[in-house]
Amino acid sequence: MQNEIHSIFNQDDDAITLGRYAEQAYLDYAVSVVKGRALPEISDGQKPVQRRILYTMNQMGLKAGAKPVKSARVVGDVLGKFHPHGDSAAYEAMVRMAQDFSLRYPLIDGQGNFGSRDGDGAAAMRYTEARLTPIASLLLDELDEGTVEFTPNYDGTQEEPVCLPARLPMMLLNGASGIAVGMATEIPSHHLGEVAQACISLLKNPLLSHEELMTLIPGPDFSGGAQIINTPEELSEMYLTGKGSLKTRARWEFEEMARGQWQLVVYELPPSTSSQKVLEEIEAITNPKIKAGKKTLTSEQQQAKQAMLNVLDTVRDESGKDHPVRLVFEPKSSRIDRDEFVNMLLAHTSMECNVQLNLVCIGLDGRPAQRSLLDILKNWLAFRRNTVLKRTQYRLDKVMDRIEVLEGRRIVYLNIDEVIAVIRESETPKDALMARFQLTSRQAEDILEMRLRQLAKLEGIKIEQELADKILQKQELTHLLTDGKALEKLMIKEIQADAKQFGDERRTLIQAADKASVEEKIIDEPVTVVISKMGWIRSRQGHGHDLSNVSFKTGDKLYAVYECRTVDKMIVLGTNGRVYTLPVANLPAFRGDGQPITTMIDLESGTKFAHAIVGASDSRWILAKTSGLGFVCQFSDMESRLKAGKNFITMDDESKLLKPVLLDETAQMIGLLSESGRFLVISKDELKVLSSGGLGTILMGLDPKDSLAQVIPIGPQGIKASGIYRSKHTEDLLTLDDLKEYEGKRARKGKLLQVRMKQASLFSL
Repeated sequence: MQNEIHSIFNQDDDAITLGRYAEQAYLDYAVSVVKGRALPEISDGQKPVQRRILYTMNQMGLKAGAKPVKSARVVGDVLGKFHPHGDSAAYEAMVRMAQDFSLRYPLIDGQGNFGSRDGDGAAAMRYTEARLTPIASLLLDELDEGTVEFTPNYDGTQEEPVCLPARLPMMLLNGASGIAVGMATEIPSHHLGEVAQACISLLKNPLLSHEELMTLIPGPDFSGGAQIINTPEELSEMYLTGKGSLKTRARWEFEEMARGQWQLVVYELPPSTSSQKVLEEIEAITNPKIKAGKKTLTSEQQQAKQAMLNVLDTVRDESGKDHPVRLVFEPKSSRIDRDEFVNMLLAHTSMECNVQLNLVCIGLDGRPAQRSLLDILKNWLAFRRNTVLKRTQYRLDKVMDRIEVLEGRRIVYLNIDEVIAVIRESETPKDALMARFQLTSRQAEDILEMRLRQLAKLEGIKIEQELADKILQKQELTHLLTDGKALEKLMIKEIQADAKQFGDERRTLIQAADKASVEEKIIDEPVTVVISKMGWIRSRQGHGHDLSNVSFKTGDKLYAVYECRTVDKMIVLGTNGRVYTLPVANLPAFRGDGQPITTMIDLESGTKFAHAIVGASDSRWILAKTSGLGFVCQFSDMESRLKAGKNFITMDDESKLLKPVLLDETAQMIGLLSESGRFLVISKDELKVLSSGGLGTILMGLDPKDSLAQVIPIGPQGIKASGIYRSKHTEDLLTLDDLKEYEGKRARKGKLLQVRMKQASLFSL
């Protein structure tokens, strides 16, 4: 160990740095995870542990129809011979290969409890039994015909196949899921008949376009059925790029009952969704728990609870042996709109969810990459072509060997007396036979090992018949090796035969539809919103209220009053520059001191409420900071559907947000006032518009200890200055002519504001 450390730091030519050593070590680990665990190969679609399980079971004679054996015995052989890892990892992989709700075409026939889609685990491996399914023959039948290479196992005592000679692209049929180092894969399952037809079409027309391919494989085919609601254009784009998000939803039917009553029955669920999961989601909505750090239920929780209880009476799970999935939903009343009832359930549960598509796999060159569907099929067909060529050459070699043997036996049969005499009289009968009858070594050895009864007349006839048959086979196999078209016809014939034997009906419906969403019906009414400096908010119906008697908590005071509509939205700005959106209709009623805004949004730790504004979606606002930076954006640019908001204003060190200022059409110029009393008037055209937010540009140049205090839109009537003069509150009007001396370009420092008052504040007219 000391020598290794010394070599790392040694400055000789063959030494490497510690950083380089760590980099190489981590790269080796990453490659090991990518190729040795997480990603499937295009060739047979299996990961190493899956391939080893299938090969071990095949070696144990556990083919379809054989008597199943204990899973523990299979796992023991897998670990002892090929996969020196934990038994739980091997058994879990084995269990998944036996679950008909995990794989579209299970490769293992499991006897006993192999788990359920509700998340129930499989029984221990000492209780369950397993054997291969018939479709596993697609991977294993040609294994002993020289089709694939073998490599030594981990201790060199056994040999295992590098890949399996798959007769169909199993990676697409059963899909795959895995997380490696720096990459992940999510390949959904597909319909065997569609994939087979696509392969045949590609063999017939190698120039098949992506658009033509999509007519043959319109999309995934999940083991549990369900429905894909993406448009054909969206699916085509996903398969072209190898990445996307599949929108899936459950399938259901309405069952009519007595007296006009009805109930909704869900009989298929999307992948990774179970009946138990849906029931838990409904329970969380109808009986919500107070979130950590909150004292009461949030308005969203209360609204979701009320909306669900208004339409749903009961829900029960009737899934069983006869019905893998049967969720029954009873409405509050038969008069409830059926479409709205379904929409409510889809929007609030995982009966509608997204499934990722990420076609990352290891190609024939051994490199992991994200591929298109067309690229995957072309790669697999190249693998299959090479496999069939190897199999054909192997069979031709076997036929040639048999022809050689049969020709030698025919010579013996025609010269039996002389052959017996040569054998009897010679000390080296093999050499004598080879010299007398011009036999090969292989023929001479076969003759010497023959039994005399094989030289009967009947055997002579069989030799001639078999020899003629083998010569014909030789011609056919040679033709396949030399004629590419003949080879392709054979591949097509075999794919068609396998598709006919193992094909079934498509389970997943592909039909475009809009994503379910619940839109609250809000009556457009006037409302007045009152916000305190500390961020307490309340609303009252109507406009024109006398708010002089409004009380606040001790130490708090009025921040803003907005007369708006219930259909409007409020933007809340945090001290960290994030923006949050609150529907005005969801604001608390005018009771007591109201409710803290912080309970309605998810503020980051250490962040406080800064400002709140209400306005039309197309209204323009000036967002500025005390550092003198700012920009213009539309109200709609700041909107976010996320309760956690979104980053919008990049905050620099120690700067604070100024209150956003509405920039209306009457504004002709913009006034900028600093804490030190310097004033600058700039054209509103100099303000930069940043629809995606950001740091902003310099509005006003500031001295190191100075800061921006106010941003004031200046209309045609000028602005108003308000402050203290001789201990009295005084107001002065500054017209456009009065403001001309302060005009300048953006980023200038401006001039000291000349007014007859102290602590002046400016207001738009």
